[in-house]
Amino acid sequence: MARSTIPEKVVKEIQRRTRRKFSSEEKVRVVLEGLRGEESIAELCRKEGISPQQYYTWSKEFLEAGKKRLSGDTEREATSTEVSSLRKENEQLKAALAESILKTRVLKESLSGMGADSEYL
Repeated sequence: MARSTIPEKVVKEIQRRTRRKFSSEEKVRVVLEGLRGEESIAELCRKEGISPQQYYTWSKEFLEAGKKRLSGDTEREATSTEVSSLRKENEQLKAALAESILKTRVLKESLSGMGADSEYL
C-alpha cells in the first residue's frame, strides 16, 4: 500500500507545480460566463478546470473592483482633456530642450573657434 501512495504523491506534486496561470482577461471571461447563468457554476468550473471556490473568489474580486470603480474610489482618472494638455506640455518641453541643446552647441563651437581650451568644453 505504501508503494501505491508514492505515485499519487508524485502526480499531485507535478500537478501542483504545473498549475495553470489565468490572465485577468480569462478570469473576467469566466466570471462573466458564470454571471450569465447559462450553465451551473459547477459545470462551468469543471469545463474551465478550476474549483468552485476559485470561481467565487474571482467573482468577489471582480464585483468589489466594479463597486470601487463606480463609487469613484480610484487613485487617478485621466480625462481626455488632461491627456491632451499633458501631450501639449510634453511637446513644449521637448522643443525647449532642443533649443537649449542647439544654443549650447553653437556656444561651444564659437568658443572653440576663439582658441579656448577644449578640456573645458
